Amino acid sequence: MTAGRESGEGTGHEPVMVEEVLEYLSPRGGSRVLDLTLGAGGHARAVLDLIGPTGLLVGVDRDGEQLERTASRLRADYPQTRFLHANFGEIDELAAHLKPIRFGGVLLDLGVSSEQLDDPVRGFSFSRTGPIDMRMDRSQGQPASVLLKTASADELERVFREYGQERHARGIARAIVRERARAPLTDTRQLAAVVERVVRSRPGAIDPATRTFQALRIAVNDELGNLARCLEGVHRLLDVQGVIVVISFHSLEDGLVKRSFRRGQDEGRLEVLTRKPVRPGEEETRRNRRARSARLRAARVIRATGE
Repeated sequence: MTAGRESGEGTGHEPVMVEEVLEYLSPRGGSRVLDLTLGAGGHARAVLDLIGPTGLLVGVDRDGEQLERTASRLRADYPQTRFLHANFGEIDELAAHLKPIRFGGVLLDLGVSSEQLDDPVRGFSFSRTGPIDMRMDRSQGQPASVLLKTASADELERVFREYGQERHARGIARAIVRERARAPLTDTRQLAAVVERVVRSRPGAIDPATRTFQALRIAVNDELGNLARCLEGVHRLLDVQGVIVVISFHSLEDGLVKRSFRRGQDEGRLEVLTRKPVRPGEEETRRNRRARSARLRAARVIRATGE
């Protein structure tokens, strides 16, 4: 498998831990796989190469713009692939739509794709000037700029502390409230500059704005709520012996996955396959800086469940 194919045919996106994903999902000719976070399609393409024309991959993404770009790239080579614009947190609706299909593997890659990060219009990146949007699906909900405009200092502090694990949450929240009293916060660099006046930049440390932007993105998209709802019901989409693989990128997500898998194991529904989270190898983290925080967990369905 060439690096170009793994990276999504020149999109600039390199999927994380491809070999590890394939090891746990074990796709083969005729397998049915559900990719609930299709993104730029790097993992999907690796799976499709193995399941062949007799297999089925259903690619789901909340970001309709990203979904259409990826679908257009994959359709020519893999016409049997199905694509759904949906939020993986709406697991009951997905199960009803896909019924009676059961899958041998389900993948959740919770990272933001490079295509999303590198598009300044989406507002995910503090290093590029763009509107403070951060919605995964721009056809729904309100952008992060509305939260920054309307939330109290206490509410902003809670968001930054809980979702960003930011120890300077109070100072950042108060600085934002002071700044918006003078002029509206309209772009990402303006917001990053406010944070940088509170949090000192240190050599070798992450950018001061990293945790603030993460927290706003999580809040605007209800990422933890959607993940919890998905994990609660995704086993109903899997065959017995089917495997769910989740790649998370911060401790809040990883903790949810860990607790959900353990609960499923205690209830006799799941077998946890990863005692500890699997991390990328040194070569991958050198090649792909965005892989450094990735954690992979996997579990297998061992008992059939009802609707």
